Amino acid sequence: MTEDFLPELTADGVIAVIRAPRIADAAGLCAALAEGGIRWVEFTFTTPGITGHLRRAAKEAGSRVGAGTVLTEVQAREAIESGAGYLVTPGCRPAVAEAAEEAGVPVVMGALTPTEVARAVDLGADAVKIFPAHAFGPRYFKDLAGPYPGTPLVASGGVSGDNAAAFLAAGARAVCAGSEVVPAAAVAAGEWAEITERARAFMAAARRTAA
Repeated sequence: MTEDFLPELTADGVIAVIRAPRIADAAGLCAALAEGGIRWVEFTFTTPGITGHLRRAAKEAGSRVGAGTVLTEVQAREAIESGAGYLVTPGCRPAVAEAAEEAGVPVVMGALTPTEVARAVDLGADAVKIFPAHAFGPRYFKDLAGPYPGTPLVASGGVSGDNAAAFLAAGARAVCAGSEVVPAAAVAAGEWAEITERARAFMAAARRTAA
């Protein structure tokens, strides 16, 4: 794990997750999000041409670019070679964890149940993504802190400007922002001003409610 990964993720608190059939310009998208206050961007393997998008986005200074929905060792290695600075999985994936460890790249591993959280920790996850977070709500993060004190948790799935701060207040190190910030149509059309405003609104709502 790079030393600044968890401190910076905790300080920023939001990862924009990109799921779109088309991305007009990955670097432009990252710049638009950063202008709105979101530096962390996760390009998922459900998006066509993800490796090309990663290569272009990785050149955008000031953004922390990673690959999500990483299911296999092959995908993990492709993502890392394309410039992904961290990997995110939807569940416990031993082969992905091994590839990430070998490359010295942080991995955020998906889990839901206490048993899966333990499995992710045993596999060396740098943080554990609770998905779908909305299924149990913010209180679940406080519950998990009992048996897993200090385990970095990330909330993903059903997180919005209305509840993001509640997840952060309950102990999540970060939350994942989806279509509320990066709707597929806006991403495909390159509507960067709109995405910047969406990012700014999401960050303001999360921080205001948390305070």
